[in-house]
Amino acid sequence: MLEDLFNFNRPPVWTVADLTRYLRDLLESDANLADIWVQGEVSNVSRPRSGHLYFTLKDARAQLRVVMWKPRVMRLRFLPQNGQQVEVHGAISVYEAGGQYQLYADTIRPLGEGEFYREFLRLKARLEAEGLFDEGRKRPVPPFPRRIGIVTSPTGAALRDMLNTIRRRYPLAEVVLAPALVQGEQAPEAIIRALEALNTYVRPDVILLARGGGLAEDLWAFNDERVVRAVVASAAPVITGVGHQTDFTLVDFAADLRAPTPTAAAEKATPNRDDLRHDLRRLGQRLARALESRLRAERLRLRAVVA
Repeated sequence: MLEDLFNFNRPPVWTVADLTRYLRDLLESDANLADIWVQGEVSNVSRPRSGHLYFTLKDARAQLRVVMWKPRVMRLRFLPQNGQQVEVHGAISVYEAGGQYQLYADTIRPLGEGEFYREFLRLKARLEAEGLFDEGRKRPVPPFPRRIGIVTSPTGAALRDMLNTIRRRYPLAEVVLAPALVQGEQAPEAIIRALEALNTYVRPDVILLARGGGLAEDLWAFNDERVVRAVVASAAPVITGVGHQTDFTLVDFAADLRAPTPTAAAEKATPNRDDLRHDLRRLGQRLARALESRLRAERLRLRAVVA
């Protein structure tokens, strides 16, 4: 009874930092994990200004974050690209601040292109052969859209960025959102339904199809053949803004205009209010000068007649 009262048998409570450090020590003490080769497909490659190399190594069932520090990167004979199959040597440890286990690499050797990337290239070649990416079929974006349709997630930062950009640049435009999933197995159907709804019921002057950045596999809905064909079939011209500057998907090739980000897509869809004001002032000045010149000429003509 007293033992229960004072809880002498209570198990220890760990802090997050202590538990993470304990797991790190466990992994680093395992000889098998300190000298390991891992094979997979490269995705989400990033090399910031620091010179370090970051990417994801994946297969059909799992993925693993990989880090290579700059001194090791400088000795590489090649830099891995998204879609390549590689073998990576290094040691497994834990990135404590993020609570992630990672492979800290010292050697990378290529094996060829991965299946995901080969599938992407095969579909791209087939759709291109059909003429779906031809520049000649693409339509110009209206310079002063009265109604702008948006297809994106209603909860993502991409929507907020686009709305802020449109409000700042061209608040005269009416904006209509057709919400859709932009990631996962159900995303392609959701995007197609949203495009069809806008074209059928709203009839906007232009449509923005966008989502924020993510891993390559997060953007895969925008490589779906059905989505590509829906973009081509859209009655209104479509501007895509999918991912980051370096991300390219098949809908980007099919769209009437491609922007590198959602914000850039909103900019390409709208004139700049400040530029319009400047143009109006300039036109007003030209009109005033023309009127003054005409009045001066008429005065001279009248004087000549009177004389």
